Amino acid sequence: MRRSNLLSSIAQLFLAALACLAPAIVAAQTPAQPSARDVAMVDAVTWGVNGSSIDSYMALGPQRWLQAQLRPSGELNLPVAAQKQIDALRVTHESPFGMATEIANRLSAAKEIADPDQRAAAQLAVQREMNDIARQAATRTILRALYAPDQLRERMTWFWFNHFNVHQNKANVRVLVADYEDRAIRANALGRFRDLLEATLRHPAMLRYLDNADNAASRINENYAREIMELHTMGVGSGYTQKDVEELARILTGVGVDPRPVDPKLRPDLQLQLVRDGLFEFNPARHDYGDKVFLGRVIKGRGLAEVEQALDMLAAQPATARHVSRRIAIYFVADDPPTALVERMADRFTKTQGDIASVLETMFRSPEFAASLGTRFKDPMRYVVSAVRLAYDGKVILNTGPIQNWLNRLGEGLYGHQTPDGYPLSSSAWNGPGQMMARFEIARQIGSGAAGLFKPPEADAVATPAFPLLQNALYFSALGRMLRPPTATALDLAMSAQEWNTLFLSSPEFMNLRPLAEGGSHAPSSP
Repeated sequence: MRRSNLLSSIAQLFLAALACLAPAIVAAQTPAQPSARDVAMVDAVTWGVNGSSIDSYMALGPQRWLQAQLRPSGELNLPVAAQKQIDALRVTHESPFGMATEIANRLSAAKEIADPDQRAAAQLAVQREMNDIARQAATRTILRALYAPDQLRERMTWFWFNHFNVHQNKANVRVLVADYEDRAIRANALGRFRDLLEATLRHPAMLRYLDNADNAASRINENYAREIMELHTMGVGSGYTQKDVEELARILTGVGVDPRPVDPKLRPDLQLQLVRDGLFEFNPARHDYGDKVFLGRVIKGRGLAEVEQALDMLAAQPATARHVSRRIAIYFVADDPPTALVERMADRFTKTQGDIASVLETMFRSPEFAASLGTRFKDPMRYVVSAVRLAYDGKVILNTGPIQNWLNRLGEGLYGHQTPDGYPLSSSAWNGPGQMMARFEIARQIGSGAAGLFKPPEADAVATPAFPLLQNALYFSALGRMLRPPTATALDLAMSAQEWNTLFLSSPEFMNLRPLAEGGSHAPSSP
């Protein structure tokens, strides 16, 4: 009997302990819900918040998540279905040297065709092939933007391509643009600015686009030298002179492109100065070996080493640190970013010798960036990609053609800006009435599931049924709490899921996610 009473007492104590622990157990098992600020932070750093990205953020915590974005591993870990599409592309497994050589040979052969109709047909076929190569490059870019976990690297790849812009329709740039974006830009997007600057300089896409392939001692071409100083490094009004442009153009003589498989014939004393790397070539016979005075310093005539010295000087200029930092701040923070923020970023740029990740970290940890969360109006690329990311999350699309068409329609097609200054980063360039009407139509196509994203581009392909799910866990836990009353009212009046999706994707809150206080003006009801 005494033993029974003892067991009963122990059981009661155990139950009482469980009752005390129950709230803690429940709390431990219940995952934390993202706040409006969490959502806005992920949206600002990535190509657009979705369930997968916010789950990663919440699992790692803000600090570890940001570090993973700033300093990702070298691998591009894409979903299998996305990587399979990329692996099937010609631009993924063929060298730009081989493709450019083949294209050049076919164009030469086409010119020799006597019959004018046959000649025109052959030339058109080559042009179509180059167009297809550029479309493949865009396909790879879009799939990475949609599904790469290292989203910041993809954001910065777009930013740096725009900063070091080339236009696909100049010469044979269409054949080279995939390699330019992948090997010159993406590989250095979070690295050292000096390395990025040289990688773009040594790439045939840039040398073709800005005519440095034609720059020789006997006929100086200043195009590239001017853009390096005006756009890529120091910026307009930073203190360099026309004479500096002329001297840099002389330094860059002989830096060009040569698709021929054999080396050029050179005098014995110049042969050791020849440098060839794929299509890149430094031809000493075309170089001006005279001494130059650049940015107040004498650069002795000694070949390609002059270029290295000039790049070192440009990358180390305080004006370069300020110009580049300001461009990054415009991209992420504001059309006219606070001067104090830009100066801190520039100081970090200088102290780290142009470490891009460190400059970004200074910005992301700043009070100015925190205050800007949700206020950066989405340009067309960010708008379209963020809409597809949110609508379909990890469900991999099978056709990027509609996205390429939307970007072209909105005026920000990949590789499509003709002039070296790239697409504008300011919001005012993208918020006109025509732009808004086009966005509404694109929102309708995405929201209805009828855009063709899941129909493979092959002529006889059959579409895979897919419908976007925007009223999901992320919406009910966070996004819905960020809606203002007019948007919430409009959504409540939607007559169908398709109409609801269209209204949400064309809402001011989606194009410009502005965080409200937790439990804001319109807390969503449960599904």
